[in-house]
Amino acid sequence: MKDECLICKAPLEYLEYDELMECEICHKKENSKTRCVNGHYVCSECHTAGMDAIIGLCLAETSKDPIAVLEKMMALPFCHMHGPEHHVMVGAALLTAYKNAGGEIDLSPALTEMMNRGKSVPGGACGFWGACGAGISSGMFLSILSKSTPLTAEPFALSHKMTARSLAAIGAVGGPRCCKRDSFLSVLSAVDFVRERFGIEMERPEVICTYSAQNNQCIGKRCPFSKANHM
Repeated sequence: MKDECLICKAPLEYLEYDELMECEICHKKENSKTRCVNGHYVCSECHTAGMDAIIGLCLAETSKDPIAVLEKMMALPFCHMHGPEHHVMVGAALLTAYKNAGGEIDLSPALTEMMNRGKSVPGGACGFWGACGAGISSGMFLSILSKSTPLTAEPFALSHKMTARSLAAIGAVGGPRCCKRDSFLSVLSAVDFVRERFGIEMERPEVICTYSAQNNQCIGKRCPFSKANHM
């Protein structure tokens, strides 16, 4: 099983309320509910250092399969088993596959916007907000492609419906969290939603998880992507 703390490899713990913590890497002080059992804290910015590499990856990508694009991002050095990087990667993979499947979107500024929006969702949102960042990321994707704002009508509605569908899929499986599982669920939900609402056919592969050995909280056969369910 993989260790979790980036400093001492100890397990993480989640607090009920925010406490002021200092990042062990950049020494920035901020409120957080997350630290390791030995008291170490790493801020989201340091945890996701190097994430800008996904923009170049996406701009060079030709696949219509957002799962394939997502897994290429997951293989990059900045990506951990769990973390707020997934809040950007889900939407970025969807924007890329949508463009490659014939969707009309200016990909470069869309990816930059996705990066800015996704980074604003903190780690642990799944447990503390009742809204997983991967699911929210699919809503961000939809809001970018539909040009939604707080004053639009249909795009506003569609963005909320997209997030709701992803969160329903995540909630149906239950916890504890798995950033890989929740990302796959959100992407597949978005592929179906875009086909239904926009007529754009992104590829929808069968997903079989290869990350279970890295997840200390893996739910095994209860996960729809477990190898045991595809034998």
